[in-house]
Amino acid sequence: MPQTALGMAMLILAFSVGAAFSGVVFFSYYQFRKDRTEEKVNALTKDFNSNFKNAIKTIQKSGADAREQIQKELEPLQRIRAEGDTLEALVKKVRPSLFFVSSLDEGGAATVGTGFVVASDSNQSLLLTSYSTVRAATHAPGPPITVRQGDQQVKATLWTWQEDKDLALLILQKGNVPRLPFAPRTPVVKTGDRIFALSGLGASGGSISQGFVADVSSAGIQHDAAIGPSFQGGPLLNSKGEVLAVASRTYTGNLGFVTDDVFFAIPIRAACDKVLKCPSDDEVSGAGAKR
Repeated sequence: MPQTALGMAMLILAFSVGAAFSGVVFFSYYQFRKDRTEEKVNALTKDFNSNFKNAIKTIQKSGADAREQIQKELEPLQRIRAEGDTLEALVKKVRPSLFFVSSLDEGGAATVGTGFVVASDSNQSLLLTSYSTVRAATHAPGPPITVRQGDQQVKATLWTWQEDKDLALLILQKGNVPRLPFAPRTPVVKTGDRIFALSGLGASGGSISQGFVADVSSAGIQHDAAIGPSFQGGPLLNSKGEVLAVASRTYTGNLGFVTDDVFFAIPIRAACDKVLKCPSDDEVSGAGAKR
């Protein structure tokens, strides 16, 4: 330690200079950090709106991509069985075109089936159904044919039929009935596609069963949808409510024998061979020749 006043003064001066220098250094560092922070804040606030909008778009796109991926994963499951809401909606959509058909066979036993409208004008409608249901009525004298929709009975006349295709055509004395559209030729129905069979008998105006296409050929569509007696002659539909074929319990294609668990359906355009007149793939202009 200095022993003189001058020495003490010099020591204090040295401490003062050091302290001042340290203060300058610390202040400079503080100002530097402050300036950097302000630059970052300014940059952030300047681009905040655009960054926020980009972030929202990214989140929305990620959500859409995720939903699409989930839907792809669910598609195989959805093809397995349709949900109750889907079935109910399909019945509701097509039931105005469905009718319950009943008659008697040659022995006097009841025969039942379903018919569906393929064309209609202001006066009458063409109802396609199963030959098996009205077989006895094709001979004179024959039993009467009863056609109902719910509690309403409609007068109908047997016009023509085609035994080998299990098809018959009735003319309803009721006009302006919605027709069921034919399914387009493309995309082609293929093995594994889900199909629906409809009946005109049911508490809600119709009933439905579903299954899968087992095979497709020129002879018909082989499938495993349950075809009870009231379903024969009814439409075999895709999920859009378009007619692929006519359900049958007796038609066998080219097999010549009836299978137990798998049925054959007559392709809808086969009805245009004799039973219907079809100027185009999607239009029925009238009935075939009367028999």
